Amino acid sequence: MTTTTSPTARLMDGSALARRMVEEAAARAAALTARTGQAPCLATVLVGDDPASVTYVRMKRNRCAKAGIQSRHLALPADTTTAQLVDTIGELSHDSGVHGILLQHPVGPHIDERAAFEAIAPEKDVDGVTAHSFAAMSLGMDGFVSCTPGGIMRLLDHYDVDLTGKHAVVVGRSAILGKPVGMLLLGRNATVTYCHSRTADLAAHTRAADVVIAAVGRPRFLHGDQLKPGAVVIDAGCNAGNVGDVDFDSAAAVASLITPVPGGVGPMTIATLLTQTVDAASRQLGA
Repeated sequence: MTTTTSPTARLMDGSALARRMVEEAAARAAALTARTGQAPCLATVLVGDDPASVTYVRMKRNRCAKAGIQSRHLALPADTTTAQLVDTIGELSHDSGVHGILLQHPVGPHIDERAAFEAIAPEKDVDGVTAHSFAAMSLGMDGFVSCTPGGIMRLLDHYDVDLTGKHAVVVGRSAILGKPVGMLLLGRNATVTYCHSRTADLAAHTRAADVVIAAVGRPRFLHGDQLKPGAVVIDAGCNAGNVGDVDFDSAAAVASLITPVPGGVGPMTIATLLTQTVDAASRQLGA
């Protein structure tokens, strides 16, 4: 049941924080280019011509240009095989002119996406999708975080959300969002419960949560009556029509903090990608 009371939650403005992060990345990119004569470079790889993926890649490349980051785009045909994709990514991994690699996903059911991800050199995995990066996130080691989880953590920090001892429920278990964000939360001393679309009595878990990360990929999947009053709600969903995984109106009437869709987690994902690309270039260029 959807409530209709006035919103009480404070909005977590990802757009504003992302702008600051991109400005900082742009300044660092300019300084790095001046010192080394080489601008940070992100290679984007797209298989096929899925309209949403084409749009996402174009947006990321445009943001790169505005931040002084070069981009190299490889558009591969839809019938590209796993072996061909792995070879392409392998070439980019060995190219000293490329500092970060982004494989736009999904890549199509005929491709072994995990094999393609693992072809990315760890030092160029600025999207945080390899097993190496996941292990680093899980063990608190130096490495690149998955961009959406990393953006979520930056947003929580910006709004002074103290995670120590808090119960965080992650609704979703994808390899690049649900699982890694749970590891990052655990590393910040939260008590983490993983749930998903098949969890029995999901509401019993979410009503006990101080922090809820909705990353299940289903529009308006979570409602206000499934939340604990005063909970922090992070909507990482991105469904057709700019609709999140949370029913915003009912959730905003219960939560203390909530991310909007759009304007919440999405901008933070791209800002994290650009920040990590500059980080990668700095390390590889020794500057």
